Amino acid sequence: MNPSRSGRGRRRRMMNEINVVPYIDVMLVLLVIFMVTAPLVTPAQVELPSVQKSTQAPVQPLEIVIKPDTSLRIIDRDKTFERDLDRKELIDYVKSRQAEKADLPVVISADKNVKYEAVLLMMDDLQKSAIKKIGLTVKPVPAK
Repeated sequence: MNPSRSGRGRRRRMMNEINVVPYIDVMLVLLVIFMVTAPLVTPAQVELPSVQKSTQAPVQPLEIVIKPDTSLRIIDRDKTFERDLDRKELIDYVKSRQAEKADLPVVISADKNVKYEAVLLMMDDLQKSAIKKIGLTVKPVPAK
């Protein structure tokens, strides 16, 4: 007996068409579910914070300049004070100014020829002296 033949003598053919009717039924059921539930879901409303204009002028930071010979200069634009100081005098001045204004930022400016170590030592000394808000100034690269 030939295995490709069925018991009745007819040959079975493989079905090469996909029946899409069940998929359409599932899709229609899902569509009905979404149409019914969509009106029940309330859209989320985001409460955004409001901001008013500041009545205070921005605070001018204290600027510590490290020169190529590693000497230090302090620039205080609020008090129009600019002078070369040694490390201890400079830290004492910054501490006294931050005692007056706790949120007074301090920025360090250094010449590009100054060793990175000198900038790090200055930052370290300021942090050890409990000086807050220390930053670095940079020169932006010009657009080409």
